[in-house]
Amino acid sequence: MSNPLKQEQSLELAVVSNCNFSALIDRKAQVVWSCFPRFDGDPVFCSLLKRSTSTSSDIGFFDVLVPGLQKTEQSYLKNTAILSTKLHTADSSLEIVDFCPRFESADRDYRPNMLVRIIRPLKGRPRAQIRLRPTFGYGWGTPEKTRGSNHIRYLLSNLTIRLTTNAPISYVVDEVLFEVDEPLYLVLMPDDSLKQPLSELAESYLVKTTNFWKNWTRALTIPFEWQEPVLRAAITLKAMHFEETGALVAALTTSVPTGPNGENKDHRYCWLRNSSQVVHALNNLGATATMESYLNFLSNIVADYTEKDAGDKRIQSVYGLSLETRLFERDMHRLPGYRGLGPVKLGTQDAEQSSPAGYGTIILALTQTFFDHRLKKMGDVFLFERLETLGEHSKNSYATSDKGEVNTSASVLAWAAADRLSKIAKKLEKNDRAQYWSTVASEIHGSILSKAWNAQLNSFTSHWGGQEVTAELLSIVDLGFVSPSDDKYKGTLDRIEKDLVKKGFVLQKKDSSISKNSDTFRYIRALAAAGRTKEARELFEKALQNVNHAGLISETVHTESGELWGNFPHNTATVGLIECASALSSSWADLYQ
Repeated sequence: MSNPLKQEQSLELAVVSNCNFSALIDRKAQVVWSCFPRFDGDPVFCSLLKRSTSTSSDIGFFDVLVPGLQKTEQSYLKNTAILSTKLHTADSSLEIVDFCPRFESADRDYRPNMLVRIIRPLKGRPRAQIRLRPTFGYGWGTPEKTRGSNHIRYLLSNLTIRLTTNAPISYVVDEVLFEVDEPLYLVLMPDDSLKQPLSELAESYLVKTTNFWKNWTRALTIPFEWQEPVLRAAITLKAMHFEETGALVAALTTSVPTGPNGENKDHRYCWLRNSSQVVHALNNLGATATMESYLNFLSNIVADYTEKDAGDKRIQSVYGLSLETRLFERDMHRLPGYRGLGPVKLGTQDAEQSSPAGYGTIILALTQTFFDHRLKKMGDVFLFERLETLGEHSKNSYATSDKGEVNTSASVLAWAAADRLSKIAKKLEKNDRAQYWSTVASEIHGSILSKAWNAQLNSFTSHWGGQEVTAELLSIVDLGFVSPSDDKYKGTLDRIEKDLVKKGFVLQKKDSSISKNSDTFRYIRALAAAGRTKEARELFEKALQNVNHAGLISETVHTESGELWGNFPHNTATVGLIECASALSSSWADLYQ
C-alpha cells in the first residue's frame, strides 16, 4: 500500500456516486477525478492525471489542507457509498464526509449532479484551508469566478457550477487558513439556488442517502463468507451503473495505464465482453432492479441492430452511456497523464470495430429475461426473433477472422449463443427453432473440438491451430462447453498454470509482471470447479489483499510490488470478486447445523 501522505498519484482512492455523477477521492480527502455532467463528461477535477497539486497555479482538484498533518483515516459509512476521511495533527482532528445525494423524492429517484462535503471538528482547534479549483477542457481552462453572500459561481465552458457554503466566502476564494470550530457544509452543484437552508439540506440529504444505500444492501443476497468485501464490491458495481439508461461502465476513469509500460484506454464506456458475467453476478446478488435496468440497456442495443439497414448492421465492442456508437479516439495532450505516463485518451477506437464475441455475450445475457419471473417485462417471441438475427450472424462468422486467426473464446461464445437460443425456443414452445439451434450448437461444438484443441500441448489454445493459451479459455466451463471433469479442460488448466500462473497471479503474457485482476479471479473459480477448493480458497484470500484500503480494485496489479494499475474501479475485476466469493463460500445452512 502507498503512503497516504505522499503526493504521487496512486489508486488508493475511494468512490462516491449516485449512479449519475461520481467523484474519486484520495486518502487526504482531495477530489482527484470527477466528470460533469456524467461519468464520461469533461472532468472538472482531474489531478489524478496531473503530476502535482502543490503549486499555486495548479488546477483541477478540491481539497481541504490541514497544516501539520500526521495521520489520515478513511472508510465508508457501513454499507453505503458515503465516505468519511479523518485528518489528524498532533493536537487536533477533523472529519470530512463526502457523498453524492441519492434517494427517492416525489416518487422519483433523485440523483442530482451534486457533491456534498461536510467538515466537522473532532478534537482541539483544527485549522483548514479549502482549495476549490475546478477546470474545464480536460485541464486546459481556469474558470472565471463570481461570488455572492454565501456562494461562489465558477463559469466553465459549457456550464456554470456553484459552491454554496457556510464557510467564510473570502476564506474560500482566497484559500485562507482558518479555524474550524463548527460544522461546515459545502455543496457543489450546477448553478442553482438551494430550496432550503444549507445545513438542513446537507444533513437531511445525508440521512436520506444513508437510508437509500442501507436499504439497497439489505435487500441483497450475499454469501455467508467474505460478506464485507462482497458488499463493498456490490456497492461499487452499483456506483458504476448509469441508472438513467441502464448502462454499466467498465471503469470511472480514463488513461490510468495497465502498468508502468502499459497502454492507456478510456474505459468510461460500456463494453459488452463481460455483459453475461455482469448479469450473472447481479442475479446472484439479488440486485434484480439493477440487473433489469442493465438488461434493458442491452435490449436497446439489440433493437437498434435489428432495425438498421443490412449494410449498417453490426454489434460493436463498446457503446456510450446513451447507446452512442461514435466514440472517436483521440489524444488529449493538455493533461500529462497518470504519473506523466500519457497520452491521455478520449474515446475508444474499439467502437469502430465489430465484436464477434459481442453477438454471443448479448444473447447469453438476455437469456435471463426469458426465465426470470421477477422481471417486469420478460422476454417474448418478438425479442427471441431479434436475438435469432444475432445468432445467425454469430453462426456465420464464428469460424472467420479479419486477421486470419479464429479466436477460440469468441467461437465458444457462438456455441453458447446457439445453445441458449435452443433453450429459449424450447421455453417458448417453438420446437422447430429449438431443434435448429440445437443442431447449430452441435456443429459449432464439433468444429471447436477439432480446430482449437492442440494434442501436443494437451490444451485448447487461444486461437484455432495456435500454440498459446490465455486465461479466457478458463471460461469454457462457466459457459457449459465442457464439464470440469473433462480431460480436455484439465489439460487446458494445467497448460495455463505452466505458462501464465506465477505466485497465484495469472500473467497477461509470459515473463510479464502485470496481472489482470479479473483473470486471477477467473483462475480461482476454475480451481474450484476442478475440485481444488482448498487451493482456490487460499488464493482468493491472497487476491483479496489486492483491493485497496477502501475495498476497491482496479484493472491490473503489479505482481512484484502489489501496486494497483489500470482504470479504476474496474467492472470486470469487481464482478470477478463477487463471483469468486459466491462460488467458494460455505452455505448459510452451515450456520444452523
